[in-house]
Amino acid sequence: MAVELLGIIAPVFVCVLLGFAWRRAGRSYPTEFVTDLVTNLGAPSLVFSSLTSFRVELSLMTELMGATALAIAAFGVLGAIVLALLRLPRTNLLAPLMFPNAGNLALPLSLFAFGPEGLALAASVFAMVAILHFTVGIWIWTGTTSLRVLVMAPVAWATLLAGVVIVSGVTLPVWIVRSTALLGELTIPLMLLTLGVSLSGLRVRELPLSLGLGTLRIGMGIAVGFAISAGLGLDGTARGVFVIACAGPSAVFNYLFAERYGRNPAQVASVVLVSTLLSLVTFPLVIGALLD
Repeated sequence: MAVELLGIIAPVFVCVLLGFAWRRAGRSYPTEFVTDLVTNLGAPSLVFSSLTSFRVELSLMTELMGATALAIAAFGVLGAIVLALLRLPRTNLLAPLMFPNAGNLALPLSLFAFGPEGLALAASVFAMVAILHFTVGIWIWTGTTSLRVLVMAPVAWATLLAGVVIVSGVTLPVWIVRSTALLGELTIPLMLLTLGVSLSGLRVRELPLSLGLGTLRIGMGIAVGFAISAGLGLDGTARGVFVIACAGPSAVFNYLFAERYGRNPAQVASVVLVSTLLSLVTFPLVIGALLD
């Protein structure tokens, strides 16, 4: 089991470490360009290619997306209660508790743990997290939101088009299959390298608070992930990828939004960094339990 876990976990964190070391060595890395490329081209291609190539059942795909929305809502309620008890600002800290890293880490971990089926199912979870992050998440940061954000989200369109293909049973032209697969394949390595680069610029502030909130993010992620999967009867690969996504650390996009909207980015960065470091310990335990 230990060797199997190492084969799943090590490649992911080696890539993150390489991105971290690359930036710390003073080498240039176009983070904004790569993020834009992954968000608007790579990730949508990965979602579309994964869902259509494996031909995920539409009922399972929608069930996983619904479970993901339920989990995000649970994280929001639990996070709001804790922040209220501690008298901490929700506008700064609720989103980092609500939105886990369902992309950079959960996608490759699901692929290595469960194969192409795991990647396809994880793609549907990632798509829902991304849609909610760019709508509900922005509302938390700013107090306003717009359907235009959802309409303009490439991941949302990729998910919708994949659903149409799955329902219709149409056979896609080879050039579309290969083009989206090729573009999708660049996504995971770029996500992991960019995560490492981003973490290299973050600093830990208010360690007790960051450690407490980071532990809360991962702890409630694991608890809610297992509880919802049990309640909905998810099993096998579907259960595995769902729990992995829920158990992730705070997404780096939380820091990017905090920076954009001036919501104490240093504090949010600290939560992102500490929770990511904690996941080095918790992910092997969670994946080991799922594979046992």
